[in-house]
Amino acid sequence: MTDLNTAPVPTTKGGLHRDLKPRHLNMIAIGGSIGTGLFVASGATVATAGPGGALLAYALIGVMVYFLMTSLGEMAAHMPVSGSFSTYGSRFVDDGFGFALGWNYWYNWAVTIAAELVAAQLIMSFWLPDVPGLYWSALFLGLMFLLNLVSVKGFGESEFWFALIKVVTVVVFIGIGLATIFGIMGGIESPGFSNFTQGEAPFVGGLQAMVGVAMIAGFSFQGTELIGIAAGESENPRKNIPIAIRQVFWRILMFYVLAIFVIGMLIPYNEPSLLKNDASDISLSPFTLLFERAGFAAAASVMNAVILTAILSAGNSGMYASTRMLYNLALQGKAPKLFARLSASGVPRNALYATTLVGALCFFTSIVGDSTLYTWLLNTSGMCGFIAWLGIAISHYRFRKGYLAQGGRLQDLPYRAKLFPLGPLFAFGLCLTITLGQNYQAFFGDRIDWAGLAATYISLPLFLAIWLGYKLKKGSRLVRYSEMDIRACED
Repeated sequence: MTDLNTAPVPTTKGGLHRDLKPRHLNMIAIGGSIGTGLFVASGATVATAGPGGALLAYALIGVMVYFLMTSLGEMAAHMPVSGSFSTYGSRFVDDGFGFALGWNYWYNWAVTIAAELVAAQLIMSFWLPDVPGLYWSALFLGLMFLLNLVSVKGFGESEFWFALIKVVTVVVFIGIGLATIFGIMGGIESPGFSNFTQGEAPFVGGLQAMVGVAMIAGFSFQGTELIGIAAGESENPRKNIPIAIRQVFWRILMFYVLAIFVIGMLIPYNEPSLLKNDASDISLSPFTLLFERAGFAAAASVMNAVILTAILSAGNSGMYASTRMLYNLALQGKAPKLFARLSASGVPRNALYATTLVGALCFFTSIVGDSTLYTWLLNTSGMCGFIAWLGIAISHYRFRKGYLAQGGRLQDLPYRAKLFPLGPLFAFGLCLTITLGQNYQAFFGDRIDWAGLAATYISLPLFLAIWLGYKLKKGSRLVRYSEMDIRACED
């Protein structure tokens, strides 16, 4: 019988460099999920579903993400490759499925770069309203490009510091909030649990509101899967990936749940400013409101800087993720071979050039083209993130089944996901529900909003079309458990 666990994971001589250390991995995963969704849109979630509804929704999505991350961790520790989702989908499900999943994820982050460039313009206008936004976008795009151009260590180090700023801000916010709640903070009277009982609180708007908030929460957590992409360049991945997976989820859940708890306790859900969720409304961020009430006069400017950091972090991560995915697709023969070429420092620069160009072109649609087109791009990008999560759950379920069918021993895996098969099945079911319910409101008006439905769901038929098109052309089929290549990767 073939030994499924002894294939070494080398330092990728002549290929990608394994230069990402454990601290980089931790911060990449944390930083990928802490952004404007927490700093700005968290207020809108409390206003929509009440403090109790928002807490419950985030906790539920947190559990789903936990199972997704443990699923990813089991596969990534055993098989650490830079284009993880595409590789896992091809090996454990269907070659066409992996093809579609890889291009889906590349597109997801390439378009996200464009969205972050637009958001950066709004942020900079807070300080320098007379400077054309295009200049800022060009500057930040150049910065993201350079941080990814030099080496993977350059990306890892920059992302570490970007993420650290965000983490410190959230910790300070939670600290001040808890001190206020328990009456330790001078100058601010603790409202106790009064905001949880006033009006319709703690649960506002019923099930519909909960579903809507769950979707916002889902988008907020997107980015945690970046750890799977980074596994291909991780130092000693069999040791460090499990450590990062174990630590990162609890930190993220703690940040989100405690932050929502603090907002719900201290700011009434019917506070008008909570309904604002535009990145340009920094002065109305729940973080800003609390800091101002604590006597921090420069709260708006500081939060503006933090949110700018969050935007740059998301764009930087997007540049990295989409570049590595395109590189991996090229290695598999699913993208032009020129994208598989590496620089002396181990960076797939051709893939980086292509990703930067697509991000810039998508951005230009927002300023010189049809704004409707840009909205469509953003909507499809958001949906693509959920498709990637669904792909993780499906791939892990089949990986575990195939691994055991071929005589593999669970104790030999560097990391084992808990509660299998319940974990991936629960994650798949809840993620599918959220995915299909993205724009349920379109069905409840006087007329069905077909244009809105198309803009929201177009990614699903496109994904299926790419998958089926590949199947028809290449003749791919569902991989049998007995035929799966589940040996540890030599990346």
